[in-house]
Amino acid sequence: MTYNRNNRSLFVLPSTQDHIQGVLNAAVVFVMYGDYECFQSANVYRLIKVAGQQLKVSFGEKNLGFIFRHFPQKQIHPHAQRAAQAAEAAAAQGQFWQMHEILFIHQQELGNGYLVEYANRLGLDISQFLQDLSKGAYVNLINADIEGGLRSGVEAAPALFINGIRYLVGEARRRHRWTVEQIMAAIVAANN
Repeated sequence: MTYNRNNRSLFVLPSTQDHIQGVLNAAVVFVMYGDYECFQSANVYRLIKVAGQQLKVSFGEKNLGFIFRHFPQKQIHPHAQRAAQAAEAAAAQGQFWQMHEILFIHQQELGNGYLVEYANRLGLDISQFLQDLSKGAYVNLINADIEGGLRSGVEAAPALFINGIRYLVGEARRRHRWTVEQIMAAIVAANN
């Protein structure tokens, strides 16, 4: 299968199958493809949170939505796939966003022992969590996120779409760093 690397539109539209903060039918919906072991993914997630908090006053809570999709880059981040599985195992117990936060905060500590420690910290059923990880219960779901990203032209994490259109500032992340101001400007532009 070949993918159009120049595609700038989101191939898989937001749905109730996604992990979402805010509302699905918000005026502005972010979709981020990220990797828990990628510093830049953690940075972009933090910037989106800050921008979202600042703009809730202007737009209202119901007008912003954030969706996270997995795009582990296994070839350069050996723990990213397992971390994504841990996030999904936590999601099965209603703790996706809590695990998501912990994984980004502790992205240098994503070995199996740490993942169990984080699950324990969240009060998850450790037996179920370990069973889900050992069976690879969420590998297909993660692979579907990766496939959707590839079909949308994503080659590396992080990749950000706002209202279905690729936001390109981070595309050349070797030359540019994302800023809260750029993200806020994109939110304002998407809402107009």
